[in-house]
Amino acid sequence: MIGNEDTHSTAANYRRFARLEAHGRSPLYEHLTEAVSEDPELLGLLASLPAPKRQPNLLLGVVQYLYGTVADYPAFRRLVVERWSDVSSTMLVRRTQTNEVGRCATLLPLLAELPQPLALLEVGASAGLCLLLDRYGYDYGRGVIGQANSAVVLRCEYRGSSSPAPTMLPEVAWRAGVDLDPVDVRDESATRWLEALVWPGEGDRLSRLRAAIEVARQDPPRVLEGDLRADLREVISGVPSGSTLVVFHSAVLAYVPARDRETFAADLARLGAVWIANEGARVLPTVQGRLSAAEVDANEAHFILSQDGCPVAWADPHGSWFQRCDG
Repeated sequence: MIGNEDTHSTAANYRRFARLEAHGRSPLYEHLTEAVSEDPELLGLLASLPAPKRQPNLLLGVVQYLYGTVADYPAFRRLVVERWSDVSSTMLVRRTQTNEVGRCATLLPLLAELPQPLALLEVGASAGLCLLLDRYGYDYGRGVIGQANSAVVLRCEYRGSSSPAPTMLPEVAWRAGVDLDPVDVRDESATRWLEALVWPGEGDRLSRLRAAIEVARQDPPRVLEGDLRADLREVISGVPSGSTLVVFHSAVLAYVPARDRETFAADLARLGAVWIANEGARVLPTVQGRLSAAEVDANEAHFILSQDGCPVAWADPHGSWFQRCDG
C-alpha cells in the first residue's frame, strides 16, 4: 500500500499516495495529500506519532470518521490543526482496515483453479467480507456467474486472452479470518469506521461496502483476534480433511514491518497451504525478484497477485480489472 513505506519520509509518502493511489480515483484525496506533503506544520504534527500511524489512509479516514467529508484543503487543515488532540488520539487507536469487497473479483480466478473444496483463511481479514466471496455475483463481461440475485454483484474487466474468465464459484468447505482488531459487522460504530475509509469520489464503492455488510450480517464470518506472524497454526487446526487450505490476503503486508514479511512467507511454506497474496509489487521481495524492473515501475499503482511467491496477474487495487502476467 503506497503511503506506508518506512523507507520514505512522511512528505514523500503523502506525495506518492497523491500521485499513485488517489490520482484518477479521488480528486479530493489527491488534492489533500499533495497539500499535506508540502505543509510543514501538518508534517510536524504527524511526526509526533509513531511512524506506522502517520499514513495517509489513516489520517484521511479519521477526519472523515470524526467530521465527515471536507470541502477543500483549508477546511481539512483547520480541522486537523485545531482538533489535533482528537484527531491524533483517534489515529493512535484505529487501524487502516479497508475491507474492499471488490478484490474478490480478482482473487476468484486463482481460487477457482485450485483443487476443490477450499478451506479459506484470510489474514488481515477486517470484517471478513472477502471471506464471503461465494455469496456474491460476478460479471467479467459475459454475464453474471455465482449468486446473480445477491445484493453484491462485482464487475471486473477481464483483460487479455491467455486463459478464460471463471465460469463458476469455488466450493468453500471452511472459512476463517485473523485480524489484529476484528470488525464485528453487527457493530454500527465498527462498520461506520469501514465506511469512513472509503474515498470520496469513487462511484459505488460505498454502496457496495454497505451491501456486503448486509450480506455478512445474515451469517457473519468467523474472524478471530490474532497476529498473522504468530497465530495461524492454531486457527487452521479446524480445517476439514480433504480440503485445500488457502491462506490469502489483500493490501495487508505493506502494514507489516519489512523484516517480518519473509518470515511470514517461510511460515506459510511450512504449513503446506496455498498462499495467495494480493499486494503492491514492491511489498514482497520474492515476488518482485521474479518481475522485471520495467514491469514493476510501469505497474507501481497496481497490485500483483501471486501464488506461492510466483507472480500470476496484475490487478486494480480495488478489483475493477484483472490481467494475467502472460496475457
